[in-house]
Amino acid sequence: MAVPALPLALAGRADHAVYTMLGSFTTTFGRNLPYARRARVLALVAVAMTACVGCGSALAVWAQPRDGGAGAAVTVVATAVVAGAAKFACDAARLSGLGAVLLLFSFAVAANGSTDPADILLQTALAAIGAAVAWILAVLGWFAHPDRPQRLAVAAALRELADLWEAAGAGNVHGLVRHRATAAVLQAYRTLGVLPPSAAQRGGRGDTCLRLTDLAWALLVGSARRVPDDPAGLARNLRRQVRLLVSRRRRLPRILPELAVPSLIAQGAAVPGVVAPGPTTLRATELRATELVMGRDAPRADAPGADAPGAGAPGAGAPGAGAPGAGAPRTGAAGRVAPGRVAPSRTAILLVPALRMVLGTGLAGGAALLFGLGHGYWAAISAAAVLHSVNVRTAAQRAVQRTLGTMAGLLLALGVLAARPDPVVLVLVIVLLEFLLEYVVARNYGLGVVFLTPLALLLTDLAVPSPAGDLVQDRALSSLLGVGIALVCALVVVHDRAAVRAQRALTACRAASARAERALEERAVESFPVAQGQLAAAVVELREADDAAAGELWPAEIDPTELAAAEHRGYLLLERFARWK
Repeated sequence: MAVPALPLALAGRADHAVYTMLGSFTTTFGRNLPYARRARVLALVAVAMTACVGCGSALAVWAQPRDGGAGAAVTVVATAVVAGAAKFACDAARLSGLGAVLLLFSFAVAANGSTDPADILLQTALAAIGAAVAWILAVLGWFAHPDRPQRLAVAAALRELADLWEAAGAGNVHGLVRHRATAAVLQAYRTLGVLPPSAAQRGGRGDTCLRLTDLAWALLVGSARRVPDDPAGLARNLRRQVRLLVSRRRRLPRILPELAVPSLIAQGAAVPGVVAPGPTTLRATELRATELVMGRDAPRADAPGADAPGAGAPGAGAPGAGAPGAGAPRTGAAGRVAPGRVAPSRTAILLVPALRMVLGTGLAGGAALLFGLGHGYWAAISAAAVLHSVNVRTAAQRAVQRTLGTMAGLLLALGVLAARPDPVVLVLVIVLLEFLLEYVVARNYGLGVVFLTPLALLLTDLAVPSPAGDLVQDRALSSLLGVGIALVCALVVVHDRAAVRAQRALTACRAASARAERALEERAVESFPVAQGQLAAAVVELREADDAAAGELWPAEIDPTELAAAEHRGYLLLERFARWK
């Protein structure tokens, strides 16, 4: 952000530096992606960010929103449409963080900025320059640490696995802990670009990162049945390995001797390709799964109805690539198909949060316009920040965090503006706030808002200077208005899409389990990687869908024991894959 903005500030054009900073928001996307994938994703984000600034600048010239009237109303409508489109696109691409809010912010600042036609191309070009510099700096790390994202992904998987074993040692293992560990291990495999190991690959493969991920996979699937003799010690060793992975050394670290196969066998932990001593057999595992999970004889995979509707549907093979079994019919409380009802497509499910975003930002912007608030688009942005969440429950939590964080941030902004810094110092303060925002927002959203609020205020003051008191007052009133309207929209726009997703995920998880059992019975080793990958993805989606549905007003009407049984059955089958020989 500082690289393209500081020269303009030093040249006395701090108002133009704002648009390079807007383009520089590109760096907030895709931070954990491998460099090759990050380069592709950020290129698209850079185009989108530049387009938002360009369209906003053109709208400012055409609609003249500062004059009020119809032009201001058109700008409110356009802002709401951009908010909904950004929400839909970010959800479809699974871009986490404040993606849609930052795209909306770039559009809104430009749409309420200069009305000089000559500035349209200039502001668009400046945003493109800022985005290009951000793209270069984001992929520059490849020359120093080309495998840094992969190391961090594997370290995250080991860290979650250490949490799982610590919880196991304390006798406090619950589904959410195992779910986080499973999602982290699958994310590590996606980052490395490989599937979990097949039976023929159990002897060790690839470099340190891949071997550690295979080890994490084996420990994870083994956790469904047994706990090692010293889970706390194993957790400590995993955390030691994490510290080695995240170090800045260019050379890959070694694997700790305590995590080698002989040491893990001595601890009683499951490892790739090793069958623990004892009477455990595939049939015994199957019977135990039947007794613990189903409470009755498990149906054969080739029996009628074993493959539930939706088996093999697109999206079942990759976590986060859509709900497994997309297109499956809607199921009832026990996962059966409800006659006459067809589950909506993934597009239909994504449309509801986008509709909430359009409605919330449109009403917030319209209310700010009606009440005559200056910088009324802040109300729309505040509403978007609250509605950029998973469900009603998280929206309410975010509303509280947003309100408290905004109040603290306003005090910080007031202190900065009261000092009347010159433009160069203001640019440096904005850069510092951006750094702090990106550092803390992933850890605590409320703390992130403390830095986001003065960042937005100072950017606005840099573009169009205003009295500090007016800026703070407008921001406070707009934020309260936007948060309140967003909460109402989250409550009013009620739908059963999240419940449908949970029901469909249950059906897809059962179908994936049936396919996995069939592959094991037929000893189709070549299909093991795909089968276990689909099963693990279905288990992760089942937990995420259930969590999303639990936060909505429309109940999922699924017996929690059905979900727990399907999830546990999936982990037992994954253990069979790991121990198959």
